[in-house]
Amino acid sequence: MKSFLISDNRDTWVGMKLAGIDGILVRNREYALQAIKDAIKNNEIGILILTESVVNMATEEVMELKLKSKTPLIIEIPDRHGSMRESDAITDYIRNSVGIRI
Repeated sequence: MKSFLISDNRDTWVGMKLAGIDGILVRNREYALQAIKDAIKNNEIGILILTESVVNMATEEVMELKLKSKTPLIIEIPDRHGSMRESDAITDYIRNSVGIRI
């Protein structure tokens, strides 16, 4: 199993490439959705890494995949500009996933 990056930031893409992680650059929602669909179909990909900007392009689709898909593991990372999420993003994710208010 390998990791794969979908990013809209060239610096993040190059950094991951230097670390040995293949990836693709996307510029809009359509390309992001297509890249995510292609990565999900690829059985060799065990970890799908998405930058926060890519997740923002397709929030509903990514959340649905995170909740329903067993593989690949979908993780979200900040790009070189830092995190765009507020401090309680993990609490919101748990609330949406489980339906429990904490």
